[in-house]
Amino acid sequence: MRAHLILKDGTIFRGRAPLGFGGGGEAVFTTAMAGYQEILTDPSFAGQMVCMTFPEQGIYGIHADLNEGTRPWATGLLCRRLTFSPDHARCEGDLAGWLKRHHIPVMTDLDTRALTQHLRDQGSQPSLIWTELDGSLDAGVAKAKALPDMTGQALCAEVSCQDRYELNPGGAFRVAVLDGGIKLSILDQLAAVGLHLEVFPWDAPASELSDRRFQGLFLSNGPGDPAALPGMQKEVEACIGQLPIFGICLGHQLLGQAFGGRTFKLKFGHRGANQPVHDLMTGRIEITAQNHGFAVDEASLPREIEVTHKHLSDGTVEGLRHTQLPIFSLQHHPEASPGPHDAHPAFRRFVELMQEFHHA
Repeated sequence: MRAHLILKDGTIFRGRAPLGFGGGGEAVFTTAMAGYQEILTDPSFAGQMVCMTFPEQGIYGIHADLNEGTRPWATGLLCRRLTFSPDHARCEGDLAGWLKRHHIPVMTDLDTRALTQHLRDQGSQPSLIWTELDGSLDAGVAKAKALPDMTGQALCAEVSCQDRYELNPGGAFRVAVLDGGIKLSILDQLAAVGLHLEVFPWDAPASELSDRRFQGLFLSNGPGDPAALPGMQKEVEACIGQLPIFGICLGHQLLGQAFGGRTFKLKFGHRGANQPVHDLMTGRIEITAQNHGFAVDEASLPREIEVTHKHLSDGTVEGLRHTQLPIFSLQHHPEASPGPHDAHPAFRRFVELMQEFHHA
C-alpha cells in the first residue's frame, strides 16, 4: 500500500505501508546496524517512530529472548527494506508478522538517508505514516502540524510496572529499583552482579524507595521529557543522602534535576550502538549504546556535582557523581543491548559503592 511519511514541519517522504495501516509519533533515527527487536521493545522509545539507518531490517527474524520490554513500545518502524523471509536457524517468526500482531505500523521503501539528514538538520519531530486509505495528503499535512511535541510529555506511567515485584532473592545487597520504563537487560545486569531487586512503579514514594531494608537505589531509563516528571524528581530528591544511588538515562536526568540542575531537549538526540564517550575519571574512550533525546545542562549543576563523562560528538554530559555522597549516574546504556560492552563495569561499580558505604 502506498504511503507518505509526513513530518510536522510539512516535509513529505514517499514509501509504502506493507501492513496496511499507518500511525504516528516523534520521528527519530538510530545508527545501530543490528538490534531492531531490542530497539522496538525498549520502553524508552515509547511515543517514537524509529528510523533505522541500516537499510535492511528483519534479516534474522524475531527471537523471544531479545525483548527489552513486554511488547514493542516504539510507535512505528521506518526503514528502507523489510525482509519477510528471515534467515536464522532459531528465529521464531518474521519481523513484519510480529509487528502486525502488535499493531505497530511500518513504512518501507523510504529514503532513510534523506530522512536522517533532515532530522539531523531540522531536529527530531512528530510525524505520521499516512496511507492512501487515510484521506488526502493535505489532510495528512494538517493533522501532522497539530501533533504535540515530545517536550512536556510524561510517558513513564504508560511503560512502568503497575505493582511492586522482586527479582533474584538472596542477592548480596537488596536494592530498590524505580521503574520509569526499565529494560529487561538492565535488570539482568543488576541481578548478574548479585543484587536482590525490588522493582517499584514510577510513582513510588521516597519513603518506600529509601526504606531501611534497602542498601541501594537504582533509577532506571525511561521515555519522555524528564522535566515533565516533577513528582518523580521530588521523590528522588528526598532519597539523596539516604543510601547509595545509581541512575541510568532518565534516572541520570532525574538526578541532575534533583541536584538542582536543568535538562534540555537535544536537536536530534543520541541513538545508536556506536556513540563515543570520554570517561574523564580514567581518560578512557568508551563506545556506548544510547537512546535519549534530552540531556542535563552542565552549567546548571551545583559545585558539589562533578561531570564524569562527556559525549565526544557534542560535549554534552554523559555521567555525573556527587563529590560527597555515594551517588553516580550515566546518560548512556551500560547494559548495551544491543551494543558494545565498554561500559559494563558501571554495574560492578554500584556494588562497590554499596560495599564501601555499608562497611565504612
